Amino acid sequence: MKPLIISRAASRAGVSIETIRFYERKGLINQPPKPVSGYRTYPAETVCRIKFIRQAQELGFSLREIDELLALKAAPGTDCSDVRNRATAKLHEVDTKIEQLQGIRVALRELISVCPGRGALRACTIMESLASVEGDKEGQSSTTQKENTK
Repeated sequence: MKPLIISRAASRAGVSIETIRFYERKGLINQPPKPVSGYRTYPAETVCRIKFIRQAQELGFSLREIDELLALKAAPGTDCSDVRNRATAKLHEVDTKIEQLQGIRVALRELISVCPGRGALRACTIMESLASVEGDKEGQSSTTQKENTK
């Protein structure tokens, strides 16, 4: 495959031109030099690298983590266990987030189940519950501040 101008590289990778520029600014892909006359051209490997980045993002890896994976990929002595360990850590992170989201779901369902869904806002049990949580936090903050000044 011959080198591609940015618009064709973006099209082949399934991203926008701005995404390519963003990855360049983040150091995830190299910006080719601009010839005196004409457009920058990107090698086919850049398209493969962009696809790798996008796939890793879809799996939840951050750009920093992706940069680390790319560094592992480039290091000749890298062992597969290095990559597996990172994927395992990401899975643990995802599991933790799922547990947190499930807790949020339960809390929201409880709030919604006791809400009458009509009437004056001052009678809204959801707003009342949120205000009491905020009041508890403020009370804790002032209690903590009083204790710290003793």
